[in-house]
Amino acid sequence: MKHWIEDIAKAGDLLQVSRKVDPRHELAAVVKAIQKDGEKAVRFARVAGSQMPVVSNLYGSHKRLCDLIQAPEDGFCKTWTDLTANAARDWRDCVEIIDRPQGLTHGKMSDLPQITYHGKDAGPYVTSAIYISKEPDSGVPNLSFHRSMMVSDDELRIRLGSSHDMARFQAKAEGRDEPLEAALLIGVAPEIFLSACSSPPYNVSELGLAVGITGQAVRMYPARHIDMLIPETTQIVVEGRIIPNVRRPEGPFGEFMGNYVPVGDNHVFEVLDVYWQPDAIFHALLCGSPEDLRPLEAVTAARIYKHITSVVPGVLDVSCRPNVMITIIRIDKQYEGHGQHVLLAALGSHLDYNKVCIVVDKDVDIYDLDDVMWAYLTRGRADTRAQVLRDIPGFYRDPQKDHWGRLIIDATMPWGREEEFQRKTIPGEESIDLAAYLDGT
Repeated sequence: MKHWIEDIAKAGDLLQVSRKVDPRHELAAVVKAIQKDGEKAVRFARVAGSQMPVVSNLYGSHKRLCDLIQAPEDGFCKTWTDLTANAARDWRDCVEIIDRPQGLTHGKMSDLPQITYHGKDAGPYVTSAIYISKEPDSGVPNLSFHRSMMVSDDELRIRLGSSHDMARFQAKAEGRDEPLEAALLIGVAPEIFLSACSSPPYNVSELGLAVGITGQAVRMYPARHIDMLIPETTQIVVEGRIIPNVRRPEGPFGEFMGNYVPVGDNHVFEVLDVYWQPDAIFHALLCGSPEDLRPLEAVTAARIYKHITSVVPGVLDVSCRPNVMITIIRIDKQYEGHGQHVLLAALGSHLDYNKVCIVVDKDVDIYDLDDVMWAYLTRGRADTRAQVLRDIPGFYRDPQKDHWGRLIIDATMPWGREEEFQRKTIPGEESIDLAAYLDGT
């Protein structure tokens, strides 16, 4: 992660906060203000109660994510699909096992920044940590995100979520009355972070995706108290295990959809060891912020892109912005009904998230919702090009059915009438340098 921070700083995209900040609400408020103002990352040099500096918004820029995988800004989906085509390889071919690094500092959970993000949060949370665990039978390692409430130096409480592989691992271990060993990885290399945002098939490790990004094996060393391998450059590691048949209250917490998840009886993680690298940096992630959404949107869009392009021709790009529950597809329209075929393919690609699907022509900026809605409003009828599909299930855990139903919109031009809808342009507008025209600039 330190190399990633250095790259961001060299690009002029890292802000510095030198004054001491309170980890209870103040730090999160500053992060949110910075995100409202732009896409720059931020480093807090002094956080009350901890010796560690804190960074945030490292992944809050779509451009930085594209730079990470060397993709053009409108080509993340294709580049990601190509890079990760061999993700299903044997995970052991993706790893280089090394000796445990020297100079690690051992401490306790209370040595880490105790960040409370939202007004009703039950307490400090670790939000950026990636849990690494293993399938109990095959031993395939898995990377996944789970919010972790700090209760004491010995205990975290986590929500696994029924759709995650680690939840299936834990259920299998618990059925044998065994704990599930796992480690929290805080401050990982960017290829690890981005890979953990994806959802490969069960028994396919995200480590294969990370290798696809860098072209190099992931250097990992054995953990101290659990049978697990740890990525070498991880800043902070928390080793432990999920206790079987024990649930305790966790929450409330301000989750990624913008509201609070209420108190629930969730899993208990027993902390066995906490250690960190020299001059470790703590990564804090504001849930529901651009840093939370941009990586999830990007890898979700790539998954949808991969599915659609295998079914329908002419698909150029997919965006899931400004929220992962919307899917916007840009196509080179080739026949009447092409847009409808694309929408049908999109609906079948990722039913958890495709709450709204919109297809547009190749001249529309799918990363600008204003441009997308302009196309819908100006290129045909509002009624016949939109359709509500009722009672289609949404999220796995949605007892109130708040995320059921789907809206699909064909915002492409009417077939055969493209000349009527050609965008107006001003010759030379793209080459204008305003500084050469405006006085005093």
